[in-house]
Amino acid sequence: MIETWNSTDAGVLRLPSGRYVRGRGLRKGLPGGGVPDFGVYLLGKPPAQVAWDFTWLKWPDFRLPSDRGAAREVLRDAWERAGRERVEIACGGGRGRTGTALACLAVLDGVPAEDAVRYVRQNYDSHAVETPWQRRYVRRFTGPQSGNRS
Repeated sequence: MIETWNSTDAGVLRLPSGRYVRGRGLRKGLPGGGVPDFGVYLLGKPPAQVAWDFTWLKWPDFRLPSDRGAAREVLRDAWERAGRERVEIACGGGRGRTGTALACLAVLDGVPAEDAVRYVRQNYDSHAVETPWQRRYVRRFTGPQSGNRS
């Protein structure tokens, strides 16, 4: 049996496919609801070690990923793993970079890129995806059947 996040836990986003992903701000500490099986940490420098499997994606605050090809691979892996594991996406505050990554996961899940920011703001955090370039990045992020433009 797959153990997933509880939809009522803090920061949990339900994607249209039924996958659940938890977004959070690392400065806020670990919320209730258990620990992830896999984390993606979006930071300008390597994160502190944790007791679960994780990937660090170099992504400075208020910016875009340093390596967009690597970001696409990491986010696709996180989306795939969310179908069978507890996955969390986190940055320092849990809004800008985390919201951008969650919106990209929504695109991978079939949400049209032009609607993904709105989807995340309605279902995760109304202030998610903080900058114009983060919103543009999501709009240009390609979905499951598209090429690698992101």
